[in-house]
Amino acid sequence: MNIDFSKYSSIRIGDKFEVQILEEPCEFDGILIGGANNVLVSPKAKKLGMLGKEFDYIKILDKKQNGFFLEIGCASKSLSMYNFAKKNNLKGFEFLRNIPGTLGGILKMNAGLKDENISNHLFSIKVFKKEIFKKDISFAYRFNPIETVMFSAIFFLEFGFDMQKDEFLKNARKNQPKGASFGSIFKNPINDHAGRLIEAVGLKGFNKNDIMFSNEHANFLINKKHANFEDAIYLINLAKKKVFDEFGILLEEEVVII
Repeated sequence: MNIDFSKYSSIRIGDKFEVQILEEPCEFDGILIGGANNVLVSPKAKKLGMLGKEFDYIKILDKKQNGFFLEIGCASKSLSMYNFAKKNNLKGFEFLRNIPGTLGGILKMNAGLKDENISNHLFSIKVFKKEIFKKDISFAYRFNPIETVMFSAIFFLEFGFDMQKDEFLKNARKNQPKGASFGSIFKNPINDHAGRLIEAVGLKGFNKNDIMFSNEHANFLINKKHANFEDAIYLINLAKKKVFDEFGILLEEEVVII
């Protein structure tokens, strides 16, 4: 399949590339792009892949007295997972309402919001010819060490969808800017916030041609119209340099650059 990343990716940056669709579990030594919500695709990107529709499903494996074991395909969208949990009165996926992307990418980033993240209720992840249990995965903040393709995952969710938490998490993202972006550029350093640091070095609202640090939240790059890869990389590197020179803190990208 040929994909134009200037239209497909959430930041609206990238060229047209041939992307291999994986229709069944297999070995794949390229880069999976998923929903391309936190991805910056370079002009030199090679061997891109994407899970096919066969991996877009949510299946109840076992019904317990206090909840469900679910198997979810890694092409499933976050909003589908949120809606399924809400419909079935299951707690643990409330934060997915406002986290874009598919399960594969969310797992790879160990994505989350506030004190919630996708690994909290995880039981195991299925890769090619193997099941890896959570206890054997060294998850960390926005980090999952699994390098191979993840095809599905098993979760245990207890009953009791949390309406109060749902409303709180929805409001927690109201300050995030609108427009074409890949969400947060950098991970938050320990006991600090990347947005605060970027703003402190004077880059909030700073632009390079058609791309800028948001005036609302400095840890977001906004594509105003026709931004390109080179200008996005320039601003990412500029923020890292200025923050390190001023505070001695090396910002680490949350966005995946391929």
